[in-house]
Amino acid sequence: MSYRTITTETADGVMTLTLNRPDRLNAFTRAMLDEMLAAFDAADADDAVRVIIVTGAGRGFCAGVDLEDPDAFTAAKVDPTARDAAIWDDPANRDMGGLLALRIFNCLKPVIAAVNGPAVGIGATMQLPMDIRLASDTARFGFVFARRGIVPEAGSSWFLPRLVGMGQALEWCYSGRVFGADEAHAGGLVRSVHAPDDLLPAARVLAQEIAGNTAPVSVALTRQMMWRMAGADHPMQAHRIDSRAIAARSSMADADEGVASFMEKRAPAFPDRVSRDMPGFYPWWDEPGWLDEEEK
Repeated sequence: MSYRTITTETADGVMTLTLNRPDRLNAFTRAMLDEMLAAFDAADADDAVRVIIVTGAGRGFCAGVDLEDPDAFTAAKVDPTARDAAIWDDPANRDMGGLLALRIFNCLKPVIAAVNGPAVGIGATMQLPMDIRLASDTARFGFVFARRGIVPEAGSSWFLPRLVGMGQALEWCYSGRVFGADEAHAGGLVRSVHAPDDLLPAARVLAQEIAGNTAPVSVALTRQMMWRMAGADHPMQAHRIDSRAIAARSSMADADEGVASFMEKRAPAFPDRVSRDMPGFYPWWDEPGWLDEEEK
């Protein structure tokens, strides 16, 4: 596909999605949202894509929403004292970051963020539903919403405390301050910090470890099992899904290949494909809409 605000390149099972507005520090626009959604759709549909790396062109990852983009603020002004639920639940009020975060949350491929520079506002929150975050030592992070008179978006009130703990999440969001890669690492937001020239190579080594050694259907199931069980209220819910998944995967060709390749001391060649071989119980959840049916 041809994009204006991002680029994508796939090699050796890894799609690299690059935010590509370097003259604006890759500031986020409505067009970028639409193109990122399309790119994640394409990645999920393509069995050649085993892992996705998201990074930024130039010296920034994403400097937040582009305040000069006329399409970036589509929500209608509302009376903040209104008590009519229909006013608050108008689909026009859905935030862009949330649309992107939910799409990444539903992705069937592992997603690695390679944060190469400033990442503030939506540049920080879009990373939260990604699975692993690596940062350049030049990266800067900021959940700056309270300093702009608004609140965190992109589902970050769900994602961020699960990643770094409630206290750390609240400190960063209450203060709205911008902080460096070392603090992000100490706080549990990023896995590792790298020199700028080493960042993408390190992300690719990690991506290749996944792409070259694991069964894609197993990885797709594992991703959804882990994320969705993060909100479960009892481990029995995880046990039920684990049991279904173990029964299904043990009955499929990948399990035979996994054992054979181990016994024969060779690299595996897993035959099952995400596009056609997800087990019959998947998905096991009812995907919620913008409003639950009883609210419509």
